[in-house]
Formats: sequence, C-alpha cells, structure tokens
Amino acid sequence: MAARGYGQYCGLSRALELLGERWGLLIVRDLLSGPHRFADLEASLVGIPTSVLTNRLKELETAGLITRVPVHTPRRGTAYTLTDDGLALEPTLVELGRWGSSRMGGPRDGEVVTAESLAMALRTTFRPERAAGMDRELGLVMGDIVLTVTIRGADLDVTVGGAATPASVLHATPQIKRLIDGDLTPEEAVAEGVVRVDGDPSALDDFASVFRLD
Repeated sequence: MAARGYGQYCGLSRALELLGERWGLLIVRDLLSGPHRFADLEASLVGIPTSVLTNRLKELETAGLITRVPVHTPRRGTAYTLTDDGLALEPTLVELGRWGSSRMGGPRDGEVVTAESLAMALRTTFRPERAAGMDRELGLVMGDIVLTVTIRGADLDVTVGGAATPASVLHATPQIKRLIDGDLTPEEAVAEGVVRVDGDPSALDDFASVFRLD
C-alpha cells in the first residue's frame, strides 16, 4: 500500500493508496496475462529495481490483489497471480489504457514494447461491437514477442506465446499503432512494411476492423 494515506474517506483515495505507488498498475497489467515468477516480472517490467519489485509485490499481496501459487514448469517454484479482487481491475485498466493510448504519440527514446504491454494494447483497443459473428485465431509477432489472439464474437483472448501455430500470422513493427489509430489502411500497412501477413490475407482486414482507437 501507499506509504501515506490521503486522509479522505473516498473510494478513489483508497484505490490510490492500494495502487498509486510507481509500477503497481504495471505489475497488475502483466499478471493479467497469467501467473509470473519474480524473474518473469523483472524481465517484463524493464527498468524496475529489484527492491522496488519486491516491495510492490508485498504491498499488493497484503492488499489481497495478488497471491502466490506453485508452478512446476519449466521448473518447480512459486509464481504470482491475481486474486478475484485483482482480476476485477481489468475493466478499469482497459479503459485507462484506452485513454492513454490516444495520448501516446510516437515512442520516446529508450521506450520498449513487451509482450505484456502489447497484449494490453490489444485489450484496450478491442471493439467488441465490431466483432459480431467473427471467429478468428491469429498470431501476432513483433520481434521476439509472440501473441496468440483469439476472437469469438465479442469475446477476446490474448495469450503470450501459444502452444499451437495459428493458420494466419501477422508479423508487425511497433508502427502497427498507426493501423490501430486509423492512420493507415491494411493495404498501406503492408505496402509500407508495417505488417506482413502469413496465411489468409483477410486476417489483417479482420484485425484492423476490431482493433481501433477511433
């Protein structure tokens, strides 16, 4: 929890006490993709000091937002996962992420894209009302990042990695945000080298129709 309260009997004040410390919300964001070991979080939260990660995890665990679970692959150990209270934050993080996405501009020097941040970008820009009747599984590859994206109508599932290889795979650069922003058409994105499609070309049209900020 935050070191100091705000002295106000207010729901937002209480939420900030629980989540307002630096890196707290990003830890929750990454755990939305599933359980993470300490080392996994250290790797995905580029730049977080080890001591800060240790403290934030203790605070979130004390607040009842995360808990520890045993894991057995690739080796035995312990991972952190969201509790029901932690999972209940997803709609709030999605809306906050959507608000932030419209104000991002281009990447700043030194900023990176991680698997978890890309997965959240898809959750925040998904337009379920445009996905009625859609049944599509596709891969999204950006450098070393591999996501499996499954759309079943208004239901979206984004998995980091994936055991199976989807029939259609989009190989993208970070400039795919221009497609999501509506600044590029799918055809322009391909022509400019922003996206390459392996498999069914219509997969990119489907992607562009349901992942939009406008």
